[in-house]
Order: sequence, then C-alpha cells, then structure tokens
Amino acid sequence: MVTLEDVARQAGVSLATASRVLNGSTRQVGASMRARVERAATDLGYRTNVAAQTLARGASNVIGIVVHDLTDPYFAAIADGAMRVAAGHGQLVMVATTHRDPEQEIAYVATLNAQRVRAVLLAGSRVADPGVTARLREELDRYKESGGRVACVGQDLLGADTVAPDNREGAAALARSLAELGHTRFAVLAGPPDLLTAADRCAGFLEELAALGLPEPEVVHGAFDRDGGYQAATRTGEATCVFAVNDVMAVGALAAYRERGVRVPDEVSVAGFDDIVTLRDHVPALTTVRLPLAGMGARALELALSGERTPTVERVPGTVVLRDSVRRLPGAPRTTTDEVEAG
Repeated sequence: MVTLEDVARQAGVSLATASRVLNGSTRQVGASMRARVERAATDLGYRTNVAAQTLARGASNVIGIVVHDLTDPYFAAIADGAMRVAAGHGQLVMVATTHRDPEQEIAYVATLNAQRVRAVLLAGSRVADPGVTARLREELDRYKESGGRVACVGQDLLGADTVAPDNREGAAALARSLAELGHTRFAVLAGPPDLLTAADRCAGFLEELAALGLPEPEVVHGAFDRDGGYQAATRTGEATCVFAVNDVMAVGALAAYRERGVRVPDEVSVAGFDDIVTLRDHVPALTTVRLPLAGMGARALELALSGERTPTVERVPGTVVLRDSVRRLPGAPRTTTDEVEAG
C-alpha cells in the first residue's frame, strides 16, 4: 500500500506539506509545491485517507446523530433514514447513544461542537425537567453560534429545526378505533411519567376515552422498553384491551401474556405505537399507530442541511393500523376501517 510518506519522499517535500495538499487542510501550499505533491500521488496511485481529511478539516464533513437507544428499532429506523441523506450529501456520520441519560446527551453535543461537525441530529423525547432542557438548549445555541446546524426528532423545545410526531393525536385516534370495536375496559402501559413522548401518548389516549364517556383505564408506569412492557402487563387487571405507549413495550406485554397462557386477542387485545419494522414477523400481528420513522430521520437531516436560519417545525401525523392483536367484541358495529389517519 502506498503511504503518504511515500508521496512526500517522491515529491521531495515534508510529510506535513504532503498532508496539507492531500488531506484537505485549510493551510495554504504554494502552487508549484502542490503540483509536485499531486503528481507524485498520481504516479504512485495514492488513495486519500478520508479519516485524515476529516481531522484536517475540523470534521466539517461529519454529521453527528445522537439517539437514546440504538438497540430500539424506533431509533435505528430514524438513524437509518438520516444516514441515507448524509450519504447523498457526501457526509460521514458519527452515531452516539445516550441510553436515555439527559446528561450524556448534553455531553455529546459539547463534544460534537468541539469537533466542529457540520450538523447534529438529536432523536428522542425530552424529559419533564425544564432545567435539563434549558441546559441542552444552551449547549446547542453555543454550537449554532459557531456555525453548526441542529435538527431534532421529537418535541419542539430546543429552538431548532424539528420533526415532531403527533403523539397525542395519534393516541387519541387509536382510542377511538379501539372503542369502535366495542372495548370499554382499558389499561395503559404508560412508560416513565417524566418522558414527554410517553406522557403525551398516555394523555391523548385518556382524554379521548373521557370524551367518549368511557371508564378511566388502569394506568401502569414502567420502563420505556420491552422489559417495562413485560412487567407492566402483569398489572392490567380486568382490561379487555391494553395500550402500550410504544411497540417495544407492547411486544414485551405479548410475551408476558404468552408465558402466562393468556390468549391474545381472545382474552385480551393489545395495541402499541410506532409500527417498528420488526413487527412484520410478529404473531399475532400488532395493532399500532404507524409513523414514517425513516422518513422522519431523513427529513430532519434535510432541514439541518438546507441552510435556512429560521427554525422549521414539521408535524407528522400517525396512521392507526388495526391488526390481529385486537379483536372486535360481540355487538360492536362494523364501522372501523383497517387504517385510520390520526389527527
């Protein structure tokens, strides 16, 4: 393999000079010396080291993507959509996961700012802590003042380009659809009470049930993951229909019911939210609210790279998708379609 040292030796220049020419440094090199280096590189068949170029340029061709949990298919789909856009713009991507730690998220933004990345995409819910949100926004403002661009998938709380799913409206539409199937006794696997996405989805569902004059459901809080849904499913009482505020919790609930010998949907119906891709192979197929996850990630990064200085907020409606995990109770009128636009 031809090295940068080989090029420098053939061109008769220092290693630093060869690096400035071939790795994209902003420091100027004389025209004749640049020509010698480029000719030597061509003659030797030298291939530019993209990583070295990134370091020399101060990471100006790098996008930082910060998600809460990369093992969650929700975030994996959003990151995949954003990465495809980045590739189309000739950008490299760094992905970081916070494991749902707000302090880690702030630290990542500070690190990406220090590395002078071109743009930062944050994907994930805000927490119900105004102090934490204010500190994150201050860190993002410092980054933007240095020329960086920011976009978010989640709540519009950070003064940046935001793709905001209609969580409350989607959950309300799901409640209407489930009520039309004759269900009146509900339980909600509500996730953490301080996570705004979980709180919005729970609130939208409860508000719609109240508007329909139905009894208040059992609300069970827990972790916003598969294990949280598994554990919460043991406390759903006499509900005929259980709504988990995300799909991975719903999958955990289905596993808990299966192990206990509770038949879904014959004995209890189960619904989720997001329509993650792994549901395609799940039996019974899960009723959910579909969000265009990859499209949300792609659109957020497009906004960040657009060059517009006034933050844009784009709301994304969900679509209720009724599948085999929910049954129609005897006597319910047949008025619900397979898919219902939410919001």
